[in-house]
Amino acid sequence: MSATETDPFLPFAIHPLRDALYDELHARPFHPVATPQKLTHLAFRATVAELDCSFNQLRDLCRRYSVNQPGPETAFFLQDFGQFTVRWERHTEFYALTFMAPDSAGGTDPFADPVLNLLPNDWLQALPGQAVAAFHLAVAAADTPCDTPTLYRYFEGQKLILSLPKKGKAQLCTAFKLHGDGFGRFHIRNLGIDDYQMGRLVQRVIELETYRLLAQLSLPIAKRIAPELNDLDHRLTSILSSLSTLENAREERELLDSLSQLAARIEAFRSETNYRFGATRAYHDLVLSRVQNIRETEVEEHMSVHEFLSRRLVPALRTCESVQTRLEDLSRRIERAGDLFRTRVNLTMQETNKSLLASMDRRGRLQFRMQETVEGLSVAAISYYMVGLAGYLFGGLPLADWGLEKGVLMAISVPAVVALVWWMTQRIKHRLIKDPLERKPSPPGS
Repeated sequence: MSATETDPFLPFAIHPLRDALYDELHARPFHPVATPQKLTHLAFRATVAELDCSFNQLRDLCRRYSVNQPGPETAFFLQDFGQFTVRWERHTEFYALTFMAPDSAGGTDPFADPVLNLLPNDWLQALPGQAVAAFHLAVAAADTPCDTPTLYRYFEGQKLILSLPKKGKAQLCTAFKLHGDGFGRFHIRNLGIDDYQMGRLVQRVIELETYRLLAQLSLPIAKRIAPELNDLDHRLTSILSSLSTLENAREERELLDSLSQLAARIEAFRSETNYRFGATRAYHDLVLSRVQNIRETEVEEHMSVHEFLSRRLVPALRTCESVQTRLEDLSRRIERAGDLFRTRVNLTMQETNKSLLASMDRRGRLQFRMQETVEGLSVAAISYYMVGLAGYLFGGLPLADWGLEKGVLMAISVPAVVALVWWMTQRIKHRLIKDPLERKPSPPGS
């Protein structure tokens, strides 16, 4: 529907995204989870191409089991495959798969036979991307033995994180560690909530663990570049201290090269980490939101989920924020160093230009004196030749008949000729100087 089209039931134009905005609020709904239940959750970080490939894999699984396939542009899919149920979600940088099946065995170890064993092995091996989250979750009934020794056995002797969500109507246990099968584990004991409440609790626990792991993806990056930032900081300090001791252009070029290398390195780090650190803050906020939503009550002698994550996840976030702050600080300091260097270069250029102008002024004055000398010599030379021509003229005239002497006439003509030549020279020079100043620029298009 375009922005100018109207709904058949509405007499006015409808925004083309109106339906999508309504659908977005219901894109990933909660679904009921019966007790007892066993689940396996996988979250794969993937590129855009791998996200598309995961959708094709999902359709392939539907074809294998002859169930309805998801339509194009699907971001959420929930389907019963008979023996198990599959929930598929597409996100910005990852996709998630949750496999669920009733736990009818009721054995002594809810993690001994995970629902993942019901999936075709070749199909699992073909899943694109890299798994970030992979854990099993067991939902047990209230009468299931869940004393401390039993829970330790379920979690292979790991230190337990234990709390009572839903204001004590459920028991949540985990270790936030990988176990012998390579998966994490969560155990939820139903102490009096219905299937819909259990579905919301299970979904929040799944999102909590998935977002926790995604939030920590930037921590190794922060730890890797932190020592390099120390080295870059020392190098920048050394450059700034040597800025005032530069003596020649070669040293300035070397310092500029070093400063450019520092700037390039910092920008490479910023390009590598900006998105990841921003995603870490967003995922961290989501984790805190999910922890608050499960409304857990502490169990004596055990850490709660909120306490554990506050002690372990928050410092990781602070580390990433510290590294990002240092990156921004180094970037600003390098920019200021560049400004100082440019100021120094400008001052040096001004001094050079001043010396060059003074030298040009001296050469101009010298040239003017030489020009005046040449003008004097030119006046004398031209006057000499003109007086000589006058001598030839006087020699051809009958001066004796007129009572005149040639020598006297030539002597008299010398001042007049010199004055005439000098006047003509000054007039020519004046016109040469005056004409360029009076010449007006031609109008455009002439």
